[in-house]
Amino acid sequence: MRAMAGPNDELIERFYAAFARGDGAAMAACYAPDVHFRDPAFGDLHGRLAGVMWRMLASTARDFRLELLEHDADATTGSAHWVAHYTFSQTGRPVVNDVHAAFRFAGGLIVDHVDTFDFHRWAGQALGPRGRLLGGTSFLRNAVQRRARARLDEFVASQGAPGV
Repeated sequence: MRAMAGPNDELIERFYAAFARGDGAAMAACYAPDVHFRDPAFGDLHGRLAGVMWRMLASTARDFRLELLEHDADATTGSAHWVAHYTFSQTGRPVVNDVHAAFRFAGGLIVDHVDTFDFHRWAGQALGPRGRLLGGTSFLRNAVQRRARARLDEFVASQGAPGV
C-alpha cells in the first residue's frame, strides 16, 4: 500500500473492514443513493437495493472470513482484490471466492461497484457436482441470479424496507 492513502483508498478500506465484521449497514453507507452494483450472482442492482443486499449477506453469513489482498484508488476510480471464505447457506458447502472489484467514486461515495469472479469455479464449490457440470452455462447463472434476487426480495419484505 502507498504511504499516503487518499480518501477513496480509505473508503475502500472502510467498506471491506465493515464487510469483514459483518456490518452491512456500514457497507451500505459507503454507497451513493443512486449506486449501481453488479456481480455474477445478483446481476445488476441499483440504488438502495445494493446496500440492502450487503445487509442481507452480512446477516446470513456463516463461517465468514474476508481477506482484502490489495486495493488502489484515485480521485474517480478504484479497484480491490479480495477473497471471501464462507459456508454457502443453501448447501452447507465451503466456498473460497476470489473476487476483483472495480469502483467509481463521486462525492466521497461509491457510485458504481462491479465485482467479478470465476462463476464456474464458485458454482462448483457452492453447488457441488451440479455446479461443476453446469457452472459454465447461462442456464445455471440465470437460475442463481433468480434465486439470489428472490432471497433479496424476501429479505426486503421481512425487514419492512419500503421504497426498495
